[in-house]
Amino acid sequence: MNKTALITGATSGIGRATANEFAKHGINLIVCGRRQERLENLKNELSKLVNVYTLNFDVSDREQTLSAIASLPKDFKNIDILINNAGNAHGLDPIQTGNLDDWDAMIDINVKGLLYVSKAIIPGMTERQSGHIINIGSSAGKEVYPKGNVYCGSKHAVLAITEGMRIDLNPFGIKVGAVNPGMVETEFSDVRFKGEAPDNVYKGYKALQAEDVADVIYFAVSRPAHVNIADVLMFCTAQASSTIVKKS
Repeated sequence: MNKTALITGATSGIGRATANEFAKHGINLIVCGRRQERLENLKNELSKLVNVYTLNFDVSDREQTLSAIASLPKDFKNIDILINNAGNAHGLDPIQTGNLDDWDAMIDINVKGLLYVSKAIIPGMTERQSGHIINIGSSAGKEVYPKGNVYCGSKHAVLAITEGMRIDLNPFGIKVGAVNPGMVETEFSDVRFKGEAPDNVYKGYKALQAEDVADVIYFAVSRPAHVNIADVLMFCTAQASSTIVKKS
């Protein structure tokens, strides 16, 4: 029987690329996001390959998240794979001039949103004693860079939560891992810079593409039952760390 995966933040970037990759391999999909029109377009595109169900909600809203996932029809209730991909960065300010709304948005989506979605899905996995959770972290969860303060803090939290999940869910045979990309060419920078991303963010080098990350996510979920890819840090070749990028 085909597996079913739930992917948050599926309307763009890594989430959308992962949905495409999973569909190619026959994994049924629950695609989640805040933009209904994009969800419908994705469903129309991928329904030729697999069964697709859309859920339109904001992961940072606890009640909305829990009720949306509780509303899944019987055929989509048993979620084998959870990809906690929804996340964002807002602003790039030193701590002393940081914007409180930006801080709230990052903590609410990157940390609390991940927890709300996981809380809704994990009980089914523990009951069945099977499942696979991949949390999408960031190289910002491995090191802190100038003006990254709260964003880096939120992604460090994702890695700590991932390790805690792996320990707590170990008795149930549930796999838990994190995939942590460096610079990926997506809408991410537009959000971070509030639609005014500098022209040179991805100039002069080849950044990771969303599809590159999706390849790694699929690799992780397609390992044999006894293999768990616990943690991956991936950069494009030009990137050596959060602050060192070789540009032409």
